[in-house]
Amino acid sequence: MLSRETIDRIQPTDARLLAQAQARLDRLTKPIGSLGRLEELAARYVMITGEMKPKVPRGAVFTFAADHGVTVEGVSAYPSAVTPQMVLNFLRGGAGVNVLARHVGIDVRVVDIGVAFDFEAVPGLIHKKVMPGTKNLLVESAMNGTQAEQALQVGIELAAEAAQEGIGLIGTGEMGIGNTTASSAIVAVMTGRPVSEVTGRGTGIDDASHARKIDVIQRALDNHRLDSTNAMEVLAKVGGLEIGGLAGLMLGAAAARIPVVLDGFIAGAAALIAVGLQPHCKDYLIASHRSVERGHQAILDHLGLKPLFDLDLRLGEGTGACLGMSLVVAAIKILTEMATFDEAGVSERTGRG
Repeated sequence: MLSRETIDRIQPTDARLLAQAQARLDRLTKPIGSLGRLEELAARYVMITGEMKPKVPRGAVFTFAADHGVTVEGVSAYPSAVTPQMVLNFLRGGAGVNVLARHVGIDVRVVDIGVAFDFEAVPGLIHKKVMPGTKNLLVESAMNGTQAEQALQVGIELAAEAAQEGIGLIGTGEMGIGNTTASSAIVAVMTGRPVSEVTGRGTGIDDASHARKIDVIQRALDNHRLDSTNAMEVLAKVGGLEIGGLAGLMLGAAAARIPVVLDGFIAGAAALIAVGLQPHCKDYLIASHRSVERGHQAILDHLGLKPLFDLDLRLGEGTGACLGMSLVVAAIKILTEMATFDEAGVSERTGRG
């Protein structure tokens, strides 16, 4: 299987590269460590890619779209019809992710991996539909094993194609009414946290709907009896097609040594699946922000990732990833464009004080 081959190709990163990059950063015309997490980010980029003097990479954010059968349980404030409507909005360039991607100079690639709508030959859309939405995870498996594997392979293939094009930085995005329900189920299983602790309000549901959402997820998990050590089963039973696509994208990017900038909660759930399948994948992930969505902090804690910023975002689509990618580019420019003390003829620090 393509996914198994990809998973096996992912290697741990080399900490020696991190140290070499930090050594150059320490020689730049600034007090040591004075650019804080930008220095950390630059060194991590070097460690992931193996490029000691990296060029500014071409960036692309992949926004995967899919529907969720669990929406019939009243867990979302919006109807499923919004998913295809938003896909068309992405393609017209009118969504939040489009605005921020233009702002930072990266491509938006919209992928139909499981929308319950026939787009036919809509220009600009990447047609990779595995099935027209998942089934209701409360009463049956969201997907069967083959469908979950296919979703994973879609992401892997897109990452491989991006690598061949020369894309050097990948962002994650998604669209799918009901996907915070699937994500909360994944997070509860993979982190071991209580459902109530990791289930938020998604698109802005009221108290009654929030209580119903928690109940639906808890009953689903009671029914499926999932094991956190079997990430593929977790994905198939309670996940989403876009979550599988994102997990595959992360694995494919890691195999190609391309850094992946995570968006928020749903991307984080996908990261739990990817890291569950291959722990080394974690080394290739950069958390852009901390989402307002309840449960995102549990993901970050479990993965050991520290977000770059916290702007109270909860839109998804890849909006946070776009801003995170801009910081990665800034960090690379610091590493490669700032002069060292020797190059600038500036005296270095001679003592304390």
